[in-house]
Parts: sequence; structure tokens; C-alpha cells
Amino acid sequence: MLTDGLFKNHRLMLYYKGDISALTLFAQNGDGSVCFPNPLPALSSALEPEAFTEAKISLHPSVLVNAINQLLRLDNDLLQAEPGFSEQIDTPGGIVTVHMARFMLLDPPHKLLQSRACQLKTLPELRGRPPADMELLRRAYVKVMES
Repeated sequence: MLTDGLFKNHRLMLYYKGDISALTLFAQNGDGSVCFPNPLPALSSALEPEAFTEAKISLHPSVLVNAINQLLRLDNDLLQAEPGFSEQIDTPGGIVTVHMARFMLLDPPHKLLQSRACQLKTLPELRGRPPADMELLRRAYVKVMES
């Protein structure tokens, strides 16, 4: 499958932010991970920006969004890549780059995601995730609140 190679060194975080209320929710896979389509490997840790490595080949986040749309059977205009969010995670298998995409809806898509074995949760509801996930969520939340 095309997405196997695509997501070997990349992941996508999905979130919803209410334009009026600023309610921020992050999507969680059925396996509990906040990374799509697969969780980060055990023993992963977030790199500090000064330790980021420059990729030889750059992948635009919209390619990941299109692949997630296909995997989750979502309409093509439902998610939009979040510009400026690109975090690197050190894993036992090498560096994984995590991007983020926003649900472009007025209301949170709870039922839609539940039908895909996923959930939308607030940051406090996601406590207890592995350290790399928690650091990604912290950085994502800062990015969302600053935009």
C-alpha cells in the first residue's frame, strides 16, 4: 500500500478548534495514539528544534492529509494542513516528522470520528499518553493558541 512507505517517517495529528469558543480537541486513534495512522514507536522522544535534522527530500503535509482522507474515508475538504507545524521525533527506527491538520467544520465531528473508531478529546483527557505524545500535544496546543 502507498501509505505504508509514506507514513514510515511521517505522522499526522488531527485537531478541531472552534472559531467562536476556541474549544480545542485532538483526535485519538482507536489504539489511543494522537498520531495518525500509526502510533509512535515505544522509546520515542521529541527533539528540541535546535536538534532538528534537515530532510534530504521534503514531503508537503497536504500529501499526508490526502492519504489520511483516503484511509479514514473523509471528504477531501474536511482537513486542512496546519502551516508551520513540523516536529521531529527521535524513534528507535530513525527520525519521524509529525505534521498537523485541522478539521474545517463549524462543529466538532464527534460522530464521524466515532464511526472510524476514533475520538476527539481535550488536552486534559489525553493525560497519561507516552512522553513523546504529551510533548507533541503541548507543542501543538501552543501552535493552535498562537494562531
